[in-house]
Amino acid sequence: MMRMTLILSLLCSVLCLHPARVMAWGYQGHEVVGAIADELIKDNANASKQVHDILNSPLPSADEIKDQQDLLPSKSDLKLQQAGPWADCVKSVVHHDGDRFKYELDPNHPEYETPCIPFNSALERARMEDYVKHNWTAPDCTYQPLGFEQGCHNNYHFADVAIQRDSYDRSDLGTSSHDVVSAINAAIAVLTDQTPAPPFKIRDKKEALLLLTHFVGDLHQPLHVGAVYLDAQSGARVDPDAAHAIDPTTETAGGNSIKDENVVLHGEWDDIPFDLGLKATAELMTSARAVPADTTPMDGWAALWATDTLKVAQDAFGGPSFGPKGTDHKWPVSYGSPEKHMAYLHHMDEVKRQQLAKAGAHLAEILNTIWPKN
Repeated sequence: MMRMTLILSLLCSVLCLHPARVMAWGYQGHEVVGAIADELIKDNANASKQVHDILNSPLPSADEIKDQQDLLPSKSDLKLQQAGPWADCVKSVVHHDGDRFKYELDPNHPEYETPCIPFNSALERARMEDYVKHNWTAPDCTYQPLGFEQGCHNNYHFADVAIQRDSYDRSDLGTSSHDVVSAINAAIAVLTDQTPAPPFKIRDKKEALLLLTHFVGDLHQPLHVGAVYLDAQSGARVDPDAAHAIDPTTETAGGNSIKDENVVLHGEWDDIPFDLGLKATAELMTSARAVPADTTPMDGWAALWATDTLKVAQDAFGGPSFGPKGTDHKWPVSYGSPEKHMAYLHHMDEVKRQQLAKAGAHLAEILNTIWPKN
C-alpha cells in the first residue's frame, strides 16, 4: 500500500505540476492543514466563533476597491480548510498596463480554479485584486523568476536559508523582511490589532486570517525554508554565507531547479500522500495532538518553527547527490540506486505526514492564543 501511495504521488507530480504555479503542498495540503486546525479549535468556543465570523465577513468598504453592482459576499460557509489555498488563488490576479489588476481564469488550466471556488464572487475577487495591487511593489522586494516582475507578495511564501545553517536567523542570507516568517508575524500583528511591519499591507482581519492559514502551511514544507545552493559546474554544495553573498548561479529556488528524473524535486515535496485526500485523518489528528505546546512568546514562534523546518530540509537535501547543471538549467539528482531512490520517497512520505500535522497544530496554537477560552 505504501509503495502504491508513493507511485501515485509521483505520477501526480508528473501529470499535475505546472512550473508557473508551483505551490507549497499544493492546495490539497493547505486544505488538510486548515482542516486539522478546524478540529483542534473546536473545544475553544471563543476561537471558533472568531474564526467563523472573520472568515465569513465581507469587505468593510467594498466600494473603495471597485465600482461594481454585483459585489456580493461569497455564499460559502468558510472554514480554515477552505481558507488554506487563498494566498495561492491570488496568483490568478494579472497585472496589466496602467497599474490595473484583474483576476483572470487560465483557459489552459481550469483546474487552478478548483480550490478557489469559495472565493469566486465578485466581492472576493475584488479582495484578491486589492491584495495583489497593494503588495505588488515595495523597496528591496522583487520577484522575477522568469525575468519579469511577478509581484512582491510572491516572496511571502518562503525563505531560502542555506542548509549549512543550524537555525533561522535574520542575519543569515536567504531571510528577509518579506519572507514567510515575516509574513506570519505580519498576519498575527493584524489579528492582534497591531500594525504589520513593512512591506506588508493587509486590509483587515479576514485578509490576515486567510494569509496566516496559508503561510503557516508554507512554513512547514521543508523546501520552503531550507535551501541547497549548488555549483553549476560540479553540482557540489556551496555555502553562500561563507562568501557573504548569494551567487545567483548557485540558487536552486527551493528545489525548483533540481530535477528528479522527469519531475521537479520541489513538486515531489509539494504533493501530499495520496491517501490523505483533503481531510484531517485520524492518523494526522493523533500526530497533531501530540505536538508539544510552545512556552515562549508568540512573536518568536514563526522563527522557532522555521528552525525546526530547516532541520527537516537538511535531511531532505542531505541524502541525494547532484550533478552539474544541464542545458535545461536544472541540476539532476541521484540517489545511488533504485532501492535508495525508493527509500528516499518512502521517507519523504513519512516526513510530509509529520509536517502537515505540525502545521495544523501550530496554526491552531496561534488561534487559541490570540482568542483564548473565555
